[in-house]
Amino acid sequence: MNLPNRNAYLFAFGIPTLYALGLRMLFGMTAWNEFLEVMSIAFLFLSPVIIGFLTIYFSPAERVGRLTYRILAPWIPIFFYLVITLALAIEGWACWLMVLPLFLIAASVGGLIGGALREWVDRRNSLRLSLLVLLPLVIGPIEGMIGALPATYQAYTYIDIEAPAEKIWDQVTRVAEIEAADDSGWLNRLLGFPRPVRAELVYEGVGAYREAVFTNGLVFHVTVTEYEDNRKMVFDIHADPHEIPSTPLDEHVVVGGQFFDVLEGTYELEDLGAGRHRLHLSSSFEIKTTFNFYAGWWGRWIMKDIQANILRVEKRRAEGKLAVGALTE
Repeated sequence: MNLPNRNAYLFAFGIPTLYALGLRMLFGMTAWNEFLEVMSIAFLFLSPVIIGFLTIYFSPAERVGRLTYRILAPWIPIFFYLVITLALAIEGWACWLMVLPLFLIAASVGGLIGGALREWVDRRNSLRLSLLVLLPLVIGPIEGMIGALPATYQAYTYIDIEAPAEKIWDQVTRVAEIEAADDSGWLNRLLGFPRPVRAELVYEGVGAYREAVFTNGLVFHVTVTEYEDNRKMVFDIHADPHEIPSTPLDEHVVVGGQFFDVLEGTYELEDLGAGRHRLHLSSSFEIKTTFNFYAGWWGRWIMKDIQANILRVEKRRAEGKLAVGALTE
């Protein structure tokens, strides 16, 4: 690679990376949270589009004509940005796993737009490029004034168990210590989230309290609001973010925090006959962002993984053998 081409690629990938880091610093400033917020459409959706556009705008002309280059080249500054923010602890691994697909798709869209508009922008002047670069800073405050609209979502899971109702219900009301080897929640393990450890009611009935303890200091405070022995238990769930150490969860996905909160859970035991029962576990949770359509999908997936993991433990213990696996829908 000759020196002119090397410099061209340095601009093509370096400038978008610096732009991404600059935006992250601006959107992450606490004093500006009322106007600019990382958890926003302006930052999570629009900024990678601009990054993709800039990558193509500064790329060598002979490369821009190739469709594959317009689609894939914008991923390079995205990955540079990922590595830098992880290395400097600006972002957490959990957040990156959730937003990376979105960033890559949006960056490719920006690359396609950049390829289509590159000649038009060059022909007019650099003012239009400046307007595009500043667009997230214009949209961000507008989005902040509109504010996030809370939305409630449901996560439903179930598992079939071959055991008497009383034996199954004992596992529901008193979840003894769960060893790490028993944890099969692959998604939450991948995200680095705390895993469930134990949970036990102080008594069985309405008003009963228990703490659902997870690793790394995460505790769900549970209060039973409806109870029917061996059949149904409904409970309110509360997690105090001030009780959670700073290390277990990324600040943007902390339970009980600004953007995500678990509200209620329900166990129901259904008799299938012939000594078989179906144990249902559902939950409701609240998402408070301006992109609930995306955050809600992730929230439901995470909650289902937690619930299915707990159901598999309860099945194995009730049956006294290895679980087959929870089913979800």
